[in-house]
Amino acid sequence: MTAEVERISEMVSAAEDDLEKFTVEAEAAADASRAAKAAFADAEAKAAAAAAQLESARAAVDQAQDDAAALGREAFMGGASPTDSAAALLDAAGPAEMLERAATLDLLGEDRAERLAMLQSMRGTEERADREARAAVAERDAAVRASVEAEAAAEVQLQASKQAYDAVAAQKLSLDQQLRDAEIELLAARGVANPSAVRDQEQRAEIAQARAGTAALVAGRVTSCYGSRSGAMHNGVDIAAPIGTPIYAPAAGVVLDAGPASGFGLAVYVQHADGTITVYGHINQYFVQAGQAVAAGQQIAEVGNRGQSTGPHLHIETHQGGLYQNRANPVPWLGARGITLGGSCG
Repeated sequence: MTAEVERISEMVSAAEDDLEKFTVEAEAAADASRAAKAAFADAEAKAAAAAAQLESARAAVDQAQDDAAALGREAFMGGASPTDSAAALLDAAGPAEMLERAATLDLLGEDRAERLAMLQSMRGTEERADREARAAVAERDAAVRASVEAEAAAEVQLQASKQAYDAVAAQKLSLDQQLRDAEIELLAARGVANPSAVRDQEQRAEIAQARAGTAALVAGRVTSCYGSRSGAMHNGVDIAAPIGTPIYAPAAGVVLDAGPASGFGLAVYVQHADGTITVYGHINQYFVQAGQAVAAGQQIAEVGNRGQSTGPHLHIETHQGGLYQNRANPVPWLGARGITLGGSCG
């Protein structure tokens, strides 16, 4: 009977590994979609700035051209013959030729030469601004395509991961029952009175112990740690818990944002005194708003299953040096605040 318990336990463990894999794959796809959307936002901002610079350059060229035209009129009004002086200037193909003719005709003073040189400089600026604007638009269009493709890929991955997750979850449910029955039989074979009650009591104690370390954050069981999983980078820690389980702020801070978030469905972002930003994803609902100060231990949200999620859990990340700038392992930061995740995450 001991061998049977071990055999089923190994199958349960393998199923848990598969569930972790499917969850991480879905979150990695969602993360790629978030990054693509952020890149699009940056490209859009650059395109807008380049368009503004081009407009400014064009306005400067228009003004310089007006000045050049006024220069021609001044030369004409100064007494030069329209057929040999002003006409020569006005018929010039460009500012460079105008400068050459003016020098030949000896009609320009220093101030007039500077105005024509300014026109030539402004036209060069306009050409550069035009090239930069075109490049920025091309970059923005490419970012749009990448964002759309990444979001579509994330959705496909989510559906595949959900189907696989649900299948394995059903298998694990059956294995859990088989394991329970086998453990009860083993206890009975050892002469334990009321083996069913003893086994259930032991399981409750195990669950309570697993949740004890995370209770200051959320009362749940760690299912995935920070790091590479199945070829995908998992940038946070996952803690499984029923929908509606309270999520508490692990330290005091200020809410940067709370609401819809790509990939997460809903998320809360809190910045703490040391500059670290904590992110809480896949939440069911939140109880804070941007700009609000929160205290350590204050409930900020509850566990959910929104966004690219395969099952109810909290996904928590820690960012240092700015939002999404440096996503570090949350374990040391949480541990310094009394929240121990245990297991391989420790």
